[in-house]
Amino acid sequence: MRSVGGELLVVCAEEDIRTTRDASAAGGLRALYTPADVRLRLTLTPRNRAFFDLFTRASTNAVEIARLLVELLDRFPEDGGELIRRIKDREHEGDRLTHDVVDLLNRTFVTPFDRDDMYRLATALDDVCDHVDEAADNIALYGVKVVPPEARAQASVILRSAIKLDEAIGRLDGFRDSRQQLIDLRELEDEGDRLVRDAVAGLFRSGQDPVSIIRWKDIHEQLEAAVDACENAADVLEAILVKNR
Repeated sequence: MRSVGGELLVVCAEEDIRTTRDASAAGGLRALYTPADVRLRLTLTPRNRAFFDLFTRASTNAVEIARLLVELLDRFPEDGGELIRRIKDREHEGDRLTHDVVDLLNRTFVTPFDRDDMYRLATALDDVCDHVDEAADNIALYGVKVVPPEARAQASVILRSAIKLDEAIGRLDGFRDSRQQLIDLRELEDEGDRLVRDAVAGLFRSGQDPVSIIRWKDIHEQLEAAVDACENAADVLEAILVKNR
């Protein structure tokens, strides 16, 4: 750090980033650099729009994968292979969006809100897609012939939860009140808990062969995990709103 021509010059050798302050100016900072000067660039101001856009795209993707799951269970085995492929595409899109959030976090010095909360929210949204994709894969891998009504009811809860989560994410920019959406999400999680308990209890009362019971118990629990991921996202959103009121 040294004074040059009435300016304060700070030189970082490895990154070769130079920041100057003109002592005669109105107190503003300006960065002077050329492409040859800069090895590393850090974002020093919140890139609100980029982060909020990524979260909105991720929640919209969660709604879409949930819609595909409802369609799969309603129509199975008709068009099962095509719908499972489309669900897989949505799961890959969720992975890409999560990677984009993490990459942007790593390149941003000041974030719009707590960076740990941002990471947790991105992970919870991705978990919704992962659990839906795993349940859809297992339906194909386990050789399922008939989908029970309890699984269709669970898929409906996942879709309604994803829609409420998408609404809440849409209110994140500006930290607008989303308490009603979060309340609805918790009520849906309770409904999901009741459904999975009743579904598993019904399996053991059904007299089906043990292999079928194990198959459907696993699928029911994967579907419930998708609902739980929506509630996890709701918990993160609530923490974000409390910290930024």
